[in-house]
Amino acid sequence: MTDTIKDFHSMDHEILFERAKGYAFDYLQNVNDRNVYPDERALEGLKMFDEPLAEKPGDAEKILGMLHDYGSPATVATTGGRYFGLVVGSSFAPVMAVKWLADVWDQLAPLYVTSPIMAKLESVCEVWMNDLLGLPSDCAMGLVSGTSMATMAGFAAARYELLRRAGWDVNTKGLFGATPIRVVVGAEAHSSVFKALAILGLGRERVELVPADEQGRMRADQLPSLDGNTLLILQAGNVNSGSFDPIDELCDAANKAGAWVHVDGAFGLWAAASANKKYLTKGIEKADSWSVDGHKTLNTPYDCGIVICKDRKAMITAMQASGDYILYSDQRDGMLYSPDMSRRGRAVELWATLKLLGKGGVEELVDGLCERASQFAKEIKAEGFNVLNDVVFNQVLVTCDSAEETMATLRHLQQSGECWCGSGKWHGIPVIRVSVCSWATTEEDISRTVRAFVKVRN
Repeated sequence: MTDTIKDFHSMDHEILFERAKGYAFDYLQNVNDRNVYPDERALEGLKMFDEPLAEKPGDAEKILGMLHDYGSPATVATTGGRYFGLVVGSSFAPVMAVKWLADVWDQLAPLYVTSPIMAKLESVCEVWMNDLLGLPSDCAMGLVSGTSMATMAGFAAARYELLRRAGWDVNTKGLFGATPIRVVVGAEAHSSVFKALAILGLGRERVELVPADEQGRMRADQLPSLDGNTLLILQAGNVNSGSFDPIDELCDAANKAGAWVHVDGAFGLWAAASANKKYLTKGIEKADSWSVDGHKTLNTPYDCGIVICKDRKAMITAMQASGDYILYSDQRDGMLYSPDMSRRGRAVELWATLKLLGKGGVEELVDGLCERASQFAKEIKAEGFNVLNDVVFNQVLVTCDSAEETMATLRHLQQSGECWCGSGKWHGIPVIRVSVCSWATTEEDISRTVRAFVKVRN
């Protein structure tokens, strides 16, 4: 054993973790008071990391200190109350404490034998998720990095099953010679949908696009005739407007034709957990697969993507792996429900968040985000800005009187550090995208953000 490794055995771990705890508490206590986006000084400080790899081992306490002194100031305060950029949630302090413990466990979660606790928590979360979202109780759930991967996993299950019905085993024969699968998707579908189709060999250009209405919802009256060889992709939460496709009506048409329905609900599927917003997801139980993120609306820590599939056999077969070294058990083996073998134990944060909140807490969280979005829309309109979308969930699209003024306002807003919003285009018009996703966002955070809009516009 080398001297370096011997040193690690003799190191006082308690001192290191106490130091890390102190730095973490300092960050948590000050995150709401700092700039949402790093200032120039913080960004300049990142040059401290530009150094050659040292020949000798580094000092552990100095490594922690370097990250605290130069890394923390250069983070984006997504856990605070005034980050409205990408559809990014925050995290709850009690769940972060759980994550700390789980990080020390450092569990590998593909099989029961590699981590019985993670297998158990995944099983429990599967039951809870089906119950919370009103899905059939025997749906299968897999945990992945995010909705992009969850969507791909759902499509893989659909591809397997649709081709199986046509007498073709895509796992053994591949796609060459297979009956082409029809893919029908709304014109306003998220880019990750087309990415997943490309990766799976279903193609971006061969899809049948269904026109969307002025809010980005798929027009049911423009839906082509479907058949049993069709993958119909619906959207629960447009990334710009927050609108929902008419899921119930579209699922009825698909079910009648025998098509497979996938619902992309990265942040919007959580509407099903709210009595006030459940109408937006009416009919989701009629779909065949769903993708959703925990780290968006639910506010779990990163990363936590969830794929749910009604046909457990199709999902397992699509995700299959074999080898003499793979020790499957009669318990839950997580790799059967996701593409990954080596993966961390995401279930602990999902379980902790759901247990912390309960059904009532999840509903309160969803409703609170929607209320803050509505508050923002009301206050920003009162200041003479334009809101282009019907605010049905947590998304608000804002413009000024011209495209140039809109983009200048956004640029100055981001530079101010008061808040951070994203950009986009809506019907060809540059917009400021405001995504309210953090439990930490208060009424005052919203009003403060509106004041920041007014200040940088003038």
